[in-house]
Amino acid sequence: MRTADFDFALPPELIAQRPALRRDESRLLVLNRDGGRIEHRQFRDLPDFLRAGDVLVLNNSRVIPARLRGVNAGTGGQFEILLLEESAVNDWWAMLRPGRRARAGAQIAIHDRDGNPAGICAAVVETNDEGNRRLKFTGTPDVRGQLERLGETPLPPYIRRDHELPEDKERYQTVFARNGGSVAAPTAGLHFTPELLEKIRGRGVQVCFVTLHVGPGTFLPVKTESLAAHKMHEERFEVGEETARIVNQARISGRRVIAVGTTTMRVLESIAALNNGKIVENAGKTRIFIHPPFRFKIVDALLTNFHLPCSTLLMLASAFAAPGETRGRETILAAYAEAIRERYRFYSFGDAMLIL
Repeated sequence: MRTADFDFALPPELIAQRPALRRDESRLLVLNRDGGRIEHRQFRDLPDFLRAGDVLVLNNSRVIPARLRGVNAGTGGQFEILLLEESAVNDWWAMLRPGRRARAGAQIAIHDRDGNPAGICAAVVETNDEGNRRLKFTGTPDVRGQLERLGETPLPPYIRRDHELPEDKERYQTVFARNGGSVAAPTAGLHFTPELLEKIRGRGVQVCFVTLHVGPGTFLPVKTESLAAHKMHEERFEVGEETARIVNQARISGRRVIAVGTTTMRVLESIAALNNGKIVENAGKTRIFIHPPFRFKIVDALLTNFHLPCSTLLMLASAFAAPGETRGRETILAAYAEAIRERYRFYSFGDAMLIL
């Protein structure tokens, strides 16, 4: 399929810049794959579409304050640093802006959030093929332990902020976040409140968790002409024994497995693809690129947000709308067209979509 097949006109004002006042006050578009029927509801109505025996799987990765600011120790030029992945203590891969000034050997003096020198330096060691820089930090035993003091919430690039707002740190985080490592939130989970999760459990739904640390590649549109030529970004994941057992038992007994978010979907289907359709306790990295036509082995329903044109996330939703076929693209784009007419909010701080 062609990347252009997943383009559509999205009014800029529908890309949500701030979250709803309450997490569960978002809207919920429910798409029934059998016939394409659509319902317009509120997110707090989600339990109405769940039943006893369902398994709800969420991504419990925690967003770290991964955006740092500093200046070139030699020239005084300013840098913005987005930490991506920790290779070892004080050894990180990062995106730097402006990248052209971040040559190997450059020394960057890190500042705190008030613009004062923090006594920490980052040396640019090397550059990879994707233009990311490897940084070695000095002046602290472990820069990870300084991020709460120095770092800012790494909001997506389409959310226009010079500096984070007071609510960003709390609202760009799920209420069940545990394992730190993401530089972007698993946004389908942002709608849940502790009370809603308890109501869901009270309906006899089993709730379990996987971890996938979301990288900045989730925001990147596909730029190749064909989907086959796109190089998917790599992300780290972990699945524990309990989640593997719960999901496998549900599959054996014919109960539904519902993935909250494309990140959760990617973890489950990545592991199943390597283990004959079973989930096993595992930790590793995945580059799985789910697009039509894709045959799903684990997930029966998907809760997700509304995604941007030509994004891998939109392609995943299109694949799920018609597993093993290509017509899911038309189904999803028709649902998106209605969402636009109804003024749904798109992407990270936007509204939600349940595909059944």
